[in-house]
Amino acid sequence: MQFDILTIFPEMFASYLNESIIKRARKNKIIKINFHNIRDFATDKHKTVDDRPYGGGPGMVMKIEPLYRCLKSIKKKRQSKTYLLSAPGIFFNQQTAAKLSHLSQVTLICGRYEGVDARIKKYIDGEISVGPYVLTGGELPALTVIDAVTRLLPGVLGDNQSSKDESFTTSKKFKEHPHYTRPEKFNSQSVPKTLLSGNHSKIAAWRKKMSKS
Repeated sequence: MQFDILTIFPEMFASYLNESIIKRARKNKIIKINFHNIRDFATDKHKTVDDRPYGGGPGMVMKIEPLYRCLKSIKKKRQSKTYLLSAPGIFFNQQTAAKLSHLSQVTLICGRYEGVDARIKKYIDGEISVGPYVLTGGELPALTVIDAVTRLLPGVLGDNQSSKDESFTTSKKFKEHPHYTRPEKFNSQSVPKTLLSGNHSKIAAWRKKMSKS
């Protein structure tokens, strides 16, 4: 799967994407992540990517021209979708991540400043928000989408069943059962006896009971 990220701060991604599961997925060529610096597509000597909003008001707005040129420079695959990461977008959830995991390419536009020139909507498939709050830019949401989608791809996790038994994997707001590991006793807390019984049917029933929906 290929991710194409449009941003003015591509260096922000390095530390997270070069660690742990995402690093292994990239090394094993399960995913490919391309970064496109929007400033490279500005034509003035200052590489300007923002300007004052028409109608007045605070803040600056990302310009349509460099953003459009950047977007058009990306070679699209057959199963490809493009999304703007923005606070007013549709909330991202596990079901959305599952749908995106079946694509061959996901392009994510990281907004900045007060917002993005609304004319970009003609060239995208939708807008995604990672929650009911405002962030400085779309870089953290992009990392969230990459992480959530990547771990659903075959071969990324050590056991493919891991991603099927997790919280929010169904349309109901299912939350996974509690987990325990060694030591068996810690301070005044002990691991539930059922989990130590070796009885798989009882363990399965306990886990189902302890899951929240």
